[in-house]
Parts: sequence; C-alpha cells; structure tokens
Amino acid sequence: MNRKNNMANFHSYMEAYEHYCKPLCREIAMPQMAFDILMFLANNPDACTAKDISRGRGFKENILSVNINKLVNEGYLERFSVEGDRRKVRLECTQKARPIIERGRRLQEEFSRRIREGVSAEDFEVCQRCLDIVGQNARRILQMKPPVDVPRGREEGFC
Repeated sequence: MNRKNNMANFHSYMEAYEHYCKPLCREIAMPQMAFDILMFLANNPDACTAKDISRGRGFKENILSVNINKLVNEGYLERFSVEGDRRKVRLECTQKARPIIERGRRLQEEFSRRIREGVSAEDFEVCQRCLDIVGQNARRILQMKPPVDVPRGREEGFC
C-alpha cells in the first residue's frame, strides 16, 4: 500500500473539489464550509445533526457550529428538536437554500464526471466496490478492541 500516494490523492481530490466550487461560493457569497454543510444535508437526509456532519465531512465541531449558526441566521437552515432526545437537534435546509442546492448538485454531477475522465465504467465499479469493502472493514475495526500487542513487521511510517 502506498500511503503517501493515497494521502496525496485524497488531498488532491478535496482541493480539486473546492477549486471547482469556488466560483459558485463566491457568486453566492458563501464560505466553502457553509456550502458543504448545505450539500451534505441535502444529499444525506438521514444524517441531519451537527455530529453527523462532523463525522461525515471531518469538520471540527467548533467551526462547524459557527457555520451552522450563520446558515440558520441567514435563513438557509432551520433547527428542530429530535423527539425522544431533547439534546439532539435536527438540521433541515429551508426553501431559501433550494436554489443553491440545485446548482450545487449540478456542480457536483459535473465534477464527478470530470474527475472520472479516463476511467472506464468497469474500472470505476471495481474501485467503488474496493472502497466499500475498505469502509466496511474500517467500521468493523472500530467495533473491535484495540490490539494490545502490535504485530512486528516492516518498519514503515504513515507519512
């Protein structure tokens, strides 16, 4: 496994996505993170809490909270209590957010098409299946106790 390439590719992907979104974010005068929050909520209706967004996008909770408050204050999001758990707050996009979400989805579709240029449908399917398996394995590992004794092997760092 070439960890350096994997990390570099992941960061390149995220930088390319932000670069692709920049003109729209400028036009609508919205920070990238606020745009990402709206798009995450629109694309993942079952993941509708700040904790879900933090886990799903890897955003730090304090800066996420600032952006959520701004989106609420500007009328793009509403907060609702979660029945049965008053500590949880469900976030929902408002009608005001709909035009941004529609444009954002078109942008995401175009980005997805462009990022997959040169990759056959078959290769992309194989890649997707591999990523799904890796994700399943990661979730399984998270359910396990951490190893007490780390196996010795090739001394290779993560960086």
